[in-house]
Amino acid sequence: MPNNRILIVDDNELNLDLAQYVLEADGFVVDRALHVDEAWARLRARRPALALVDIQLPGTDGLSLVRAIKATPDLAGLPVIAFTAFAMQGDEQRFRAAGCDGYVAKPIDVHSFAATVRRYLGGGGT
Repeated sequence: MPNNRILIVDDNELNLDLAQYVLEADGFVVDRALHVDEAWARLRARRPALALVDIQLPGTDGLSLVRAIKATPDLAGLPVIAFTAFAMQGDEQRFRAAGCDGYVAKPIDVHSFAATVRRYLGGGGT
């Protein structure tokens, strides 16, 4: 069975709840983390197929987490998607320079969110 586990790292529980609900309704298994330390615990416990990482996290920011994931040999190939409300001009290049494989803007579109995540799992993006 293919890995359908998604890790969502976001300090806003409402964002986590909505994203989890939409992804689980589409057949994904969702792990949640509210901060970077919790994200590392989840990554060590079960490797997800993809991680959605909020850029604005308390303490260590999301891009620092992305850089660390990409620098970890057994996680370097993990698709990591910036999950952010801050998608201004130039941000996509900044996210990609940090190692993100793409980004999903918040608030999510509940009708297309799961399909967008599936596209990233298939190697394509938006």
